[in-house]
Amino acid sequence: MKKQVMAILISSLAMLSFAEATEYNSIQADKSSLAFVYKQMGVPIDGSFKKFAVQLNFDPAKLAAAKAVLDIDLASIDAGSDDANDEVTGKEWFNTKAFPHAKFESSTFKSLGANRYEVTGKMTIKGRSQTVSAPFTFNPQGLVDGAFVIKRADYAIGEGSWSDFGTVANEIQIKFHFLAKAK
Repeated sequence: MKKQVMAILISSLAMLSFAEATEYNSIQADKSSLAFVYKQMGVPIDGSFKKFAVQLNFDPAKLAAAKAVLDIDLASIDAGSDDANDEVTGKEWFNTKAFPHAKFESSTFKSLGANRYEVTGKMTIKGRSQTVSAPFTFNPQGLVDGAFVIKRADYAIGEGSWSDFGTVANEIQIKFHFLAKAK
């Protein structure tokens, strides 16, 4: 009996050690999403990006070596209607002809405890870069959920007549849900 208990304990510890040492290096695109919420005339509006790519090297036990790059195809935006999509891909908003992609590149990761982390890095949109931090949760099955807020004025999103924050608020919440995969 003691040998069986000891064997189960050793097996459990070995599996726990293996799970903690897993490096996640990609995401399952079909089970991942990138969404945003903004307010137009005080009313929350949801949208999403249909095309994005993530380069990932994440092992919760080795945060100093963790890296993430998110590349967003701005023309893949779904802002709720064809008219809205045409407007926000235009010159005053994302100007996707000149700036087809937005990019986030991590610089640091830190643990916040209890499967919670924070990634900090540079977000670049329309050639303008700002440092952003995004808290997120991560579970051993590879599920990553987080959010952060950007200010559209920092990136010249919504220029000209759209620069008034009374119509479209300055703050935009970006929400991500990724299913990470190990090698």
